[in-house]
Amino acid sequence: MKKILIIEDEANIRKLLAYDLKHAGFEVTEAEDGQVAKDLCDKEHFDLLLIDWMLPNVSGIELVKHFREKDIQSVLIMLTAKDEEENILEAFEAGVDDYVNKPFSPRVLLARIRSHLKKHDESEGLDFNGLIVDDKKRKVFLQKEEIPLTKKEYDLLRYFVMNANIVLSRDQILNDIWGFDYDGDTRIVDVHTFKLRNKLKGSSVQINSSRGVGYILEARNE
Repeated sequence: MKKILIIEDEANIRKLLAYDLKHAGFEVTEAEDGQVAKDLCDKEHFDLLLIDWMLPNVSGIELVKHFREKDIQSVLIMLTAKDEEENILEAFEAGVDDYVNKPFSPRVLLARIRSHLKKHDESEGLDFNGLIVDDKKRKVFLQKEEIPLTKKEYDLLRYFVMNANIVLSRDQILNDIWGFDYDGDTRIVDVHTFKLRNKLKGSSVQINSSRGVGYILEARNE
């Protein structure tokens, strides 16, 4: 489930957006001012941020500059009543991915959100709760930090991400990762999974055991 942060000080707009996005299948968090948004993004990853320009404490344009300087891997959409050309240009120069004027069509905004998330996934590779698998580089990053993996650990973790929130049996993993002709037993699955678990300790994801069956990759509960 994609995570969206709504940064908007007008409660009625914020609640309306939250309702529509939750109904569309997104996990939604709300922030009523810029400082709250900064603090939230320091603690967790969001796939997309909807940012109002005029915010208490820290303005929307300051947030965009801050997030791009921090190189956060999120889609940034400015949602504002400011419609002057210089405002639009300033926002794009700061690093927004899109600029939507108020009042807006909820259906059009939702279509834009889905389009941006799809393009973001295609460019970034697989993404699960901040765990990004870059197929081009064959590397895995967690909150922008690379996780050192062997070739087989990479293949196994990628497989878990592709099947996140699905219980995978040891036999299924063995066949798909090591091949049907592998001359061994399922203990090799346990060994590699144990190593991955250690490398994911304290992160936003975890590989849990399903007693008597196998394993499942899930978001870590706080």
